[in-house]
Amino acid sequence: MDEPIEPPDPLEQKDLEPQRQSDNVCITDSAEAFSIVQESVLGLWEVVNALATIRPARRERYRVTIFGSARMQPDSPIYRDVRWLAGELTAMGCDIITGGGPGLMQAANEGSVRADPGDRTQSVGIRVDLGFEQHANPFVEQVYRHRTFFSRLHHFVLQSDAFVVVPGGIGTTLEALMIWQLLQVRRLQDTPLIAIGPMWADLVKWSQIYMLKTDPPMADLVDTQIPTCVDDFEAAIAILREAKASWQPECQ
Repeated sequence: MDEPIEPPDPLEQKDLEPQRQSDNVCITDSAEAFSIVQESVLGLWEVVNALATIRPARRERYRVTIFGSARMQPDSPIYRDVRWLAGELTAMGCDIITGGGPGLMQAANEGSVRADPGDRTQSVGIRVDLGFEQHANPFVEQVYRHRTFFSRLHHFVLQSDAFVVVPGGIGTTLEALMIWQLLQVRRLQDTPLIAIGPMWADLVKWSQIYMLKTDPPMADLVDTQIPTCVDDFEAAIAILREAKASWQPECQ
């Protein structure tokens, strides 16, 4: 009978992990330099992710973010409707947050400022550096600036208690879908996502046609029902009034 083989002594085992011969890496060693940069970037993301879990200890006011097109002009009916919406929310004691740019973002910030002559609420803009639209609209009272869309989108999440999506283009759709997905995976909870107008109702219908009617389905029915689609601004106000009434200002 063969004798049992003794396991090797751990102290005598050679380390199978590659070891750097020196703490210094020559910049011409592109593979090693890239590895160090990659490890450092991933480490920084871990720090950012940890810091991002910290939320404000208390909000003084309910904060509503309004996403919408940058291209609408002040003489358009939708501009006037968004301005009215923001004014009504401000009268309810809400802060208004937008992307800080022109179009329907400006309409919301304008509605906030005009409805608040006593300066009791804030009109906020969260900007991103672009090759155009470099300046915040004149109705932004507090502005934040980001270099990337990723950090900017996360900032909206940290700052907001509710989201309203009005007509917009690709950027507005990106913002709406991000909030939708965070609600789906429960990274956001008890946060209204209200979409005004037929374009968003059609988007929800599209999701139900192409995500549910497959084998297997690519989403659950409840996932496609997360956005609350309404036809008009009065309906959005009613939903937000109820949500604000049940809101707790302390960070949970």
